[in-house]
Amino acid sequence: MAEETRDKEKGSLKEYKSKRKFGSTPEPSGEVRRSEESRFVVQEHHASHLHYDFRLEMDGVLRSWAVPKGPPEKTGVRHLAVQVEDHPVEYIDFEGTIPEGQYGAGTVKIWDEGTYSLESLKPEKLVFSLNGKKLNGKYALVNMQKKPQDWLLMKLK
Repeated sequence: MAEETRDKEKGSLKEYKSKRKFGSTPEPSGEVRRSEESRFVVQEHHASHLHYDFRLEMDGVLRSWAVPKGPPEKTGVRHLAVQVEDHPVEYIDFEGTIPEGQYGAGTVKIWDEGTYSLESLKPEKLVFSLNGKKLNGKYALVNMQKKPQDWLLMKLK
């Protein structure tokens, strides 16, 4: 478990790659790629259940959360965001259909994209401002601690 935590802190694609067969899926394999950019993307993912994948470019990867109800657009609204494996930066532009039988099978399309500025980064809380086509303003991701993968995504005042 400690090794998995270190991998997440550094930015690792080990878990992402282990779940996919790249000859059978159009998803990018990618590598950890550091850049000075601070981009985000929200992808609408019609898999076994409709959800939205919220991704922040950080540490050479896309830190990723599955948000069943989608990102909140109104101040004070909180939505569950389940942290999933890091994705390669190349995934920021991915749209397409992941074939049946593959991990995450279903259609992925970009719902929103833009840049963000990080205001606070702590293990249990990230505060950032989004500048997207749909999402704008100050947001926070707060870890619920009892289940480390569970976070709350909320729009702040």
